[in-house]
Amino acid sequence: MIKLTAIEKKEGTQLLLRFSDGAWGVYDFAPFVEAGTEMTAPLSDPNFFAQCFIEVGALAWPNGFDLSAESLHRRLKEQGMLHNNAAAA
Repeated sequence: MIKLTAIEKKEGTQLLLRFSDGAWGVYDFAPFVEAGTEMTAPLSDPNFFAQCFIEVGALAWPNGFDLSAESLHRRLKEQGMLHNNAAAA
């Protein structure tokens, strides 16, 4: 099971995600912010967005919105944005 091991804020709605298998990638959460659902609308506030944290290996925010590491890993891989050289991040 893949888990998040570290997150780092980048520009705007981008986060550098590091995974337990050594892979990493920068994911842009703009589509979630733009969706403006009850759970994702708070992400449009930069201060709230920056409050992300890792909970049981998943990416989470204080309002209860979370995304599994496996789904983020898969999305990055599908976008060609998943890297396996941990030193390069």
